[in-house]
Amino acid sequence: MAVDITFLGHAGFVLSDGNSSLLLDPFLTGNELARHRPDDLRCDYVALTHGHPDHIGDTVAIAQRNDATVIAAFEICGFLGEQGLQKLEPGNPGGQIQTDFGWVAFTHAFHSSSYEGRYMGMPTGLVVQMNDLVFYHCGDTGLFGDMKLIGEIYTPDVAAIPIGDRFTMDAGLGAKAAELIAPRVAIPVHYKTFPILAQDARGFDPKGVEVKELEPGETWRYAGRVS
Repeated sequence: MAVDITFLGHAGFVLSDGNSSLLLDPFLTGNELARHRPDDLRCDYVALTHGHPDHIGDTVAIAQRNDATVIAAFEICGFLGEQGLQKLEPGNPGGQIQTDFGWVAFTHAFHSSSYEGRYMGMPTGLVVQMNDLVFYHCGDTGLFGDMKLIGEIYTPDVAAIPIGDRFTMDAGLGAKAAELIAPRVAIPVHYKTFPILAQDARGFDPKGVEVKELEPGETWRYAGRVS
């Protein structure tokens, strides 16, 4: 079954199989490149890689309006519960959450995670299985060797890889990450949003991996694996 992958801008996505929809890191308000507004989005789940404001983004408003379940680190779920959310699924690296569409697994990421000075637990990457799609969102991270192991265990079809430099990998290190993970398709993320980040994807040219650069608001339909 096909899955529509919509890039929200920065590091945000919507994954939808026509029955269930999952939002990843929905940073819209304050993101000048975003083409969607929080009220535009319908979803059943929201999953967060870590607690920085440009990733938690509009989670509270979106989850409240949609009665959506939020999947995130234990500390993030505690914070969101204080904001009035009740449908929360906490986890940590190595763990997996079962969903109506499949599952979400937490991986390691090398970064930080806080919200207005409050510790938000370990940063993570997320692996999503939705029908025929396995989607690995690396989260905000530097390069690390176990990306190869993550690729071997989950065999992702698509990987979203940060390339903006300074706070994450740059394009060259992101290309090396893609080669370690070895997905069929790599989508560059976490660049161009702010002046301090890299403004284009030049240099993100991993060997043996197709690169699909999406513009904010653009939808790409993943039609499944071709044998």
